[in-house]
Amino acid sequence: MKKNSFLAGAAISTIGIVICKIIGLLYVIPFYAIIGVQGGALYSYAYSIYNMFLNLATSGIPVAMSKVISEYNSLKYFHTKEQTFKIGLKIIGVLGVVVFLILFIFAPQIAYLIIGDVTGGNSIEDVTMVIRVIATAILVVPFLSVSKGYLQGHKIMQVSSIANILEQIIRVIVIIAGSFLALKVFNASITTAVGIAVFGATVGALVAYFYVYDKIRKNKKELNRNAKKTVAEAKIGTKEIAKKIIVYALPFVIISVLQSAFTMVDVFTVVKSLVNLGYTTAISENVLSVLATWGSKLNMIVMSISTGIIMSLIPTIASAYAVKNYKEVNFKINQAIQTLLLVTVPLAVGISFMASDVWTVFYGYDELNISIFRILILSQIPLSICSVMVNTNQTMNNTKETIIALGGSVLAKICLNVPFMHLFNTIGLEAYYAPIILNMLIDTSASLFLLHVVKKKTNISYLKSIRTLIKVILCTLIMVVSLSILNLFIPNVTSSRMLAILQLILYGIIGIVIYFIVAYKSKTIDEILGKDAVKNVLIKIKGKLVKKK
Repeated sequence: MKKNSFLAGAAISTIGIVICKIIGLLYVIPFYAIIGVQGGALYSYAYSIYNMFLNLATSGIPVAMSKVISEYNSLKYFHTKEQTFKIGLKIIGVLGVVVFLILFIFAPQIAYLIIGDVTGGNSIEDVTMVIRVIATAILVVPFLSVSKGYLQGHKIMQVSSIANILEQIIRVIVIIAGSFLALKVFNASITTAVGIAVFGATVGALVAYFYVYDKIRKNKKELNRNAKKTVAEAKIGTKEIAKKIIVYALPFVIISVLQSAFTMVDVFTVVKSLVNLGYTTAISENVLSVLATWGSKLNMIVMSISTGIIMSLIPTIASAYAVKNYKEVNFKINQAIQTLLLVTVPLAVGISFMASDVWTVFYGYDELNISIFRILILSQIPLSICSVMVNTNQTMNNTKETIIALGGSVLAKICLNVPFMHLFNTIGLEAYYAPIILNMLIDTSASLFLLHVVKKKTNISYLKSIRTLIKVILCTLIMVVSLSILNLFIPNVTSSRMLAILQLILYGIIGIVIYFIVAYKSKTIDEILGKDAVKNVLIKIKGKLVKKK
């Protein structure tokens, strides 16, 4: 197994995540066709609750594992970092069982909080069943997450990426095959089909865990797993290690739960609020499924970029911060922000521009859902920046400030979500746009606050990132203007899936080429990735092509 630099690690992580998201995107085409709108809403309920409790069980320990092991590796405390891994597995095992029991036992109460007394759609019994089924994944995923965090702490990203891909493939096979057989062969209910589908998360996690476990077992020497305890390490006891893991993990748990709370607020308020405002139950459940699941799956095309950067950024900043190399920390933060802007802004804007084609390809033409998604995808720009800054601040031990930012964000979401929907309805706007706009405002505010926190602590300058943002916006505007001119001759609105695919390919290629050329000519790419970075890549590609001939 090979250790990776920041950019290489970010690239590997991002590629792996993008592949997973592509797989995750492709399966929704047949799956959505199999289970329909009502089944899709039920699936959304299960996964929304699962993600919330999964974060409670897994978010803190794996990230803390990556951070602590990276620190001990920097200090060459190899025996201690192995002790950290063993203790982390024990802690996560206990947490997983506790969270599973809570979710399984209180599933009916959770289902009632979601559905309430609303009728005409999924029942409380339906929601209870799928929540209990998906809860089984929490008995497996925590061990997988800790093991991946262990390798990421060694700056080994490729194993985690392969495990993610493997997990996704197995999960999708179970989802498609299971739901199809249940409904089309055995004539089972929609609830049974969705229950089988959500169980795919458990099966996929099991397969991925055995793969990661096998890789760690076969690379003991490279990972220094049998290193003897040094004199300096003799002073570090088990309780001290456990305390360090918990102290590092607890803020991450709080932060992840707070982040998940955004979706949970929508799950608990959107359907009931929209019904109260006069929307039908079917439309209200459909809107929530777009916000919580189907639109979010397409949003991950953008969010995968920030996730890949975060996975590589945490151990890199942790190592530099541990030795008080603030210059390196500041450089990596700016590089991460600039890389994120370079990709996410044009990607989100481009997808929004082609929202009709994108939605039609994956789910079929639906004017309501397309209008929601067109705005929803843009919310990923402030969200991705906020995610990077949250993880950056937490890695730098700015725990208090991070919790303040996210706690304030969740409080604002809780207090304003329903009023915003009523406000939109009052001023003549569709109420289902309100949660999206509110999220954008909250994420932007949180990002600005966290950027200020880092600047105050490290005296970082964001001038390069600001210049990059301006250039990226201009490059994106040129791309959009060009696509708008093309749209005069070839409108990208169609109810045909095949035509939508062709138009998506055409608009996508033209948009990417125009943006790349403008970004390259304006030196934007060189400023972020290094001088002549594109030329060097092209030279390498040309060299490989010549060798093949």
